[in-house]
Amino acid sequence: MFGIDTWEFVLLVCLAAFLIGPERLPEYVAKLRGWVKQAREYAEGAKSQLKDEIGPEYADINWRQYDPRQYDPRKIVRQALFDEDDDAAEVPGQHDPVMDEVGSTWEPMRYDPDRPTPYDDDAT
Repeated sequence: MFGIDTWEFVLLVCLAAFLIGPERLPEYVAKLRGWVKQAREYAEGAKSQLKDEIGPEYADINWRQYDPRQYDPRKIVRQALFDEDDDAAEVPGQHDPVMDEVGSTWEPMRYDPDRPTPYDDDAT
């Protein structure tokens, strides 16, 4: 929880109780209890509103698939960079007219400071 170990949390609670003092401690505990109760009411209200809006399909939702802790960002990036889509795979017998026109020896343009910068009237 927030990078705090159990013993550190207990130490923080004891330190807070010592700093607050015994005369104000019940007041702060009551405030904390009220905040927790209010947060639970908000969560239950949101849950019931979601059930009302979605309807009977709410029971069929797999909530675990939306848990962000199960995703590994490195795996997602690796899949996005290195896996080929089925739609992007080249179909035999189908040619790309742009690549046919350019040819198979296409190379990216190299920077030449003596050449003027290319300008496209249609793009601007």
